[in-house]
Amino acid sequence: MKNETGNEYSAPWEKAFKRVLTPLEEFIHRQTTSGILLMLCAVIALYLANSQWSAAYHHLLEMTFTIGVEGFQLSKSVHHWINDGLMALFFFVVGLELKREILVGELADPKQALLPIIAAIGGMLMPALIYMGINPTGHSFDGWGIPMATDIAFALGTLALLGNRIPRSLLTFLVALAIVDDLGAVVVIALFYTEELNLIALSSAGVMLGLLIVLNKGGVRWSLPYILLGVLLWIAMLKSGVHATLAGIFLAFTIPMRPKYNPERFLSHINTMVGEIRHAYQHNDNIITNDQLRSKVQALGEGVRLVQAPAQTLEHKMHMPSAYLVIPIFSLANAGIPIDWSSIGSIITHPVSLGITAGLVVGKLLGIVGFSWLAVKSGLTTLPPGLDFRHMIGVGLMGGIGFTMSIFIAELGFAHYPEDLLMAKTGILLASMLAGVSGFVWLYLNSRKQQQG
Repeated sequence: MKNETGNEYSAPWEKAFKRVLTPLEEFIHRQTTSGILLMLCAVIALYLANSQWSAAYHHLLEMTFTIGVEGFQLSKSVHHWINDGLMALFFFVVGLELKREILVGELADPKQALLPIIAAIGGMLMPALIYMGINPTGHSFDGWGIPMATDIAFALGTLALLGNRIPRSLLTFLVALAIVDDLGAVVVIALFYTEELNLIALSSAGVMLGLLIVLNKGGVRWSLPYILLGVLLWIAMLKSGVHATLAGIFLAFTIPMRPKYNPERFLSHINTMVGEIRHAYQHNDNIITNDQLRSKVQALGEGVRLVQAPAQTLEHKMHMPSAYLVIPIFSLANAGIPIDWSSIGSIITHPVSLGITAGLVVGKLLGIVGFSWLAVKSGLTTLPPGLDFRHMIGVGLMGGIGFTMSIFIAELGFAHYPEDLLMAKTGILLASMLAGVSGFVWLYLNSRKQQQG
C-alpha cells in the first residue's frame, strides 16, 4: 500500500531491517538468536535420542548420501555430510569474522586486544591441563582439546537474557575472547586432530590455496571464482587427511578485505550518477519503461556494491544461514545422546566426562580470570571501561559453555571410540549447563548489587 504522500510503498515487515547495525552489533544480534535456537535444537535432539523415535533418528543420520557423477563421486553418511560439509560453511563465517576482527575490529588495536588474547590463552591452557591430569594416558588422552573451546552463540545467548543489567563492554570482551578461542581451536584441530596425510591431495589443496591468493592479489572481487576454487579446496582437504572444514578458514582469509572504491571516489561517483538519474527521470518517470533510468539505477547499485569489501559483504550474507541453519542442524545431529539414568553416576564420574566437565567449568574460570588478573596486576593491560573482576568471573563461567566446537573436536578425537564419544558429549552437555546457569546467576546477582549501590 502507499503512504500518505503516495511516493513510497509501505511494507511493514521491512521496517525492522531499516535500522543500520555495525558489523559487531549484527554479529552479537545473530549469535544471540542463534544461541537460543541452538538450545532448542539440543533439547529436541536429546528428546529424540531418548524416545521411541531413537532408532529412526540414528538411522537417518547413518543414511548414505552420494553426490557427483559416475567415476567422480563422494559418498558419505548424512552425519558426515553435516560435520564435514555444512560445518565448512560455519568455519568460513568464523574465518571471515576472524579476519575482520584482526584487521579492523576488536583485535586490531594491540592494547585493546591484549586482554582478551591473554584471557583466551588462559581459558584454553588450563582446561587442557586439567583434562590431561585426569586422563594422563591411553586413548582417552586424545580428548584434551575438547574443553578448550567456548561456544560463542550459546554464551552470547545466555548473556542476552540479562539484557541491560550488564555493561555492553562485557559483550564486546566476550566476543573478542571467543574469537581468539575459535582461532586457537582451529590451530589445535589442524595440528593435533589430523589423520594420516595424503600428500598428493595435500599438494592439490596447496595449489588451490595458491590460486585463491593469486585472485586476491590480482584484485578479483567477484565471489564466484573464490567459491568454485573453495569447493575444490574442500574436496582436496577432504582427501588429504587434514580436516575438510579447515578449507572454510583458508578460503575466508583469501577473500579481499578492501573495497574497490574509497569513500572519496564513491562520493564523486554518487554525485555524477544522481545527476544522470535526474536527467533520465525528467524524460520518463516510469522506471519500468525507461531503460536509461533503469540502467543508471543499476549502475548506482553496482557502485554501492564496490564501495563495500567483498569479505564484509559475504560475512553479512553468510552469517544468517550459518547461525540459523548450519549450527542448529549440527546441534540436532550431534547433541542426541542416549542417557541411561540408572548409571548416571558412573557416567558423570567417568574419566573422560569428568575431565571435560572439570576442564570447562573449573579450568575456563581459572584460566580466564587468573590470566586476566595477572595481566592487569603486572601492568601489561587494563580492564575495559565499566568492567571489574566480578564481571570477569561471570565471563570465566560463561566461557565454560563449550557446545559446538567442543562436540566437533570430540567427534574427531574419539571417532573410533563410541563409548568415549558418548562420555565426552555427556560431559560437554553437563558442563555447558552448569557453566551457563552459574554464569547467569553470578552476573544477575552482581549486576543487581551494582545497580543498588
